[in-house]
Amino acid sequence: MTEQSDAPLVVLEAPADGVPQVVHTPDGLATATAALTAGTGPIGIDTERAQGFRYSARAYLIQLRREGAGTILLDPIPFMAGDEPADFSDLAAALADAEWVLHAASQDLPCLAEVQLLPRRLYDTELAARLLGMPRVALGTLLEEAFGLTLRKEHSAADWSRRPLPDEWLNYAALDVELLAELRDWLDTRLQAAGKAEWAAQEFAYLVERAGAAMPPRVDPWRRTSGLHAVRTPRALAVVRELWQTRDQLASSMDRAPGKVLPDRAITALAARANPSEVKRLGPADLAAVPEFSWRSPARYRARWLAALDRVAALPRDQLPVRQLPAEGPPPPRTWELRNPEAAARWDAVRPAVVERAGQLELPVENLISPDALRRLLWEPPAELTAEAVDAALAAESVRPWQRELLVPLIVERLTADPS
Repeated sequence: MTEQSDAPLVVLEAPADGVPQVVHTPDGLATATAALTAGTGPIGIDTERAQGFRYSARAYLIQLRREGAGTILLDPIPFMAGDEPADFSDLAAALADAEWVLHAASQDLPCLAEVQLLPRRLYDTELAARLLGMPRVALGTLLEEAFGLTLRKEHSAADWSRRPLPDEWLNYAALDVELLAELRDWLDTRLQAAGKAEWAAQEFAYLVERAGAAMPPRVDPWRRTSGLHAVRTPRALAVVRELWQTRDQLASSMDRAPGKVLPDRAITALAARANPSEVKRLGPADLAAVPEFSWRSPARYRARWLAALDRVAALPRDQLPVRQLPAEGPPPPRTWELRNPEAAARWDAVRPAVVERAGQLELPVENLISPDALRRLLWEPPAELTAEAVDAALAAESVRPWQRELLVPLIVERLTADPS
């Protein structure tokens, strides 16, 4: 397939080999595994989830494509053992020697890890495009630039937990892996020409290394409730916390997206009715004053919401949540001038130089170094500002070797320059 430039875009309507039958039995999985193992070259992989519909972030369809094997559409749900996720470790082992090609791998790897389907080598086409400094990195836009083709995205936000899956959805899913291997080659040619292939290799290895690691639980996840900025008193924050936790328990038990059980805006609207003096006890009248609590689904759990409000009313002051959690890591750099003038001076000396260097390399600055890693280094640098010490400090923040090679001399120069 040749690169297109001025030719009109062609909509990719259907896979070249047609839409395969969905694999949903052990025999089908064995046949698919044999076909993929006998194939050649990299394996394109994608997943479809049901975010916005389901509580879990599990994969409800896994697409795989390899030269010589064609496209495999694998339904993980029939392979579940009760509530336990499917285990595709045998498939992963059979494909261990192959390079897996994903687009935006960090979105798919968690649900692949859940079913024990993880690569030993991968190639992330979105990340490759970022390293090339391409302004648009969505799969569809990359296919447009590379091949003059475009994909329809009308089913990207569909409820993939639905069964049976409609034929047009399966067609859409198969197209997402139709050209991943070809796109990988197109991008890799450009990475090689730009001298960035080794950078990409280190980034991909880093993704593989972290793919199976469990994410630490988020502290106070209820604080991500939309509209929380307008909730100001500790008692009102407690209302948000109790309602959020009640909703989360319900959503988890039903495997339903929390927003489908009760929207965020209902939680914060009810919390806002808490009296600033914290004397008022919220009750049925307050619940009735927020329209969303009268909707069919929330109204079904009216007793649960009222019980949550009763728990809030019974809380002593010392058990109410604080307005803000203590900062984890350095505070925002905009506050450094008052809180740590020396750190502010380091930030002003180094950050513009890093941004300039990223521009010279045609990289998004966050791909040259993560904002958090740079903040931590400049807030509390090593006692001795040597190249070795700075390199070790950045390595401790998981900054990759290629990034450190580019940045350490620059950072040391800026931090040790005579301010006069």
